[in-house]
Parts: sequence; C-alpha cells; structure tokens
Amino acid sequence: MGRKIFVSYKYADEQVHTLPDRTETTTARHYVDLLQEILGKEDHINKGEDDGLDLSDFKEETIEAALRDKIYDSTMTIVMISKGMRNASVPENDQWIPWEISYSLREQKRGDRTKTPNALLAIVLPDEKGSFDYYIADQFCPSCKCRTLRTPTLFKILSKNMFNVKSPSYNDCDQHTASSRVYTGDSSYIYSVKWTDFEAKPAHYIDKAYGIHKKIDDFNIVKAV
Repeated sequence: MGRKIFVSYKYADEQVHTLPDRTETTTARHYVDLLQEILGKEDHINKGEDDGLDLSDFKEETIEAALRDKIYDSTMTIVMISKGMRNASVPENDQWIPWEISYSLREQKRGDRTKTPNALLAIVLPDEKGSFDYYIADQFCPSCKCRTLRTPTLFKILSKNMFNVKSPSYNDCDQHTASSRVYTGDSSYIYSVKWTDFEAKPAHYIDKAYGIHKKIDDFNIVKAV
C-alpha cells in the first residue's frame, strides 16, 4: 500500500551539487524529482508550495487554506535540507517551509476523523562542492567518532524538533563537556540523513521515520512557527 508523502523544500535553491547529465542549473527541485523516482509509483508525492510567492502580506488563515488539504491527506513529511533553504534576511513566518513543517506537526479534525501529526524525515542535500559539512559533521570527536548536526543553520521549528527527546541518554565519551554530551538512540523527532545514504537505502530511512513517529509521545514537539 502506497504512502502519501508531502515534500517541503526550497524550490529554487541553487546551492546544491550539480546533478549529472543536466544542461540547466541544478536546483533543489531537481532532487525532489529524483526523490519521486526513488520512491516509486506506489508512493504519492505532494510537493510543497513554490517559494517564489511572497507571504509577507498573507494572513495565517490564507496560508492554512493553501496547505491544509495537501498535508491533511499525507502521513509523512520529507523536508529537503539545502544550504540556501533559509533566507536569514526574511522573517521565518514569511517563508513557506516553517509553515509546512508546522502544519505537518498539527492535529487536524474533519468530521469524525482526527489526523495525527505526520512522521518527519530530513534529507540533507549536498552543497555546490558535494559536501554535507554545512549541516552534518561526521566523526566530529576523534575519540567517539560522533556525528554533529549544525542545527542553528536551520529554521527554528526544525531545530527545536531535533534533540527534543524527553528522557535523553548520552554516551560516556570523556572528551565532551556536560553541555556538549553526545546523545544516543533516537534523540530527535526529525531524523536527518544524507541524500547519498537515503539514495542507497530509501525504505530503511522511510521506515526509520515512521518508527520514530510511533513514539511521538516521547518527544517535546514544537508546532509553532
């Protein structure tokens, strides 16, 4: 049975690695097209809004009307993390992605049916140099070889739903201070995976996100933009 997946992404972000066999400039949208091919015909992809549309004059009710039907009919939201996805000069509530994540995390009631929050998965796209270091730093600690996520580079609603498990556990590496301890287990409601890793094992990471979703009560979920 196919899954209905909503994809949130920066439509025209060109700060991504050039895909082969393309004459035009590669954007995040081209990776979303590849994502649709990877997931296959059984999974229904509903893509996010064209971020060229200015939201600054929109009321929240107008934004809700644009998003609620698309997201209501989905069970998972995939957010494509790209280097230029966040415009620091524009308020976050005037950009589409935070609203798409917000509505993905809300309950929606229609008649006798209440839609629960979506599972969420963050797929990290390579930057122009083919690197993920702008967000993911592998083997950050030479002792425990931990992975560091540079969450301050993200929209707040994304970063606040990472490392948000209510009862965290940590490793015992003595190279970290009390304020920089390394989480173990499923520490984030939004799991992050590199594009190359997702390409290799898409079903594994889709199932991973759905598995975390089943434990949603274990996390402090932030829904406000």
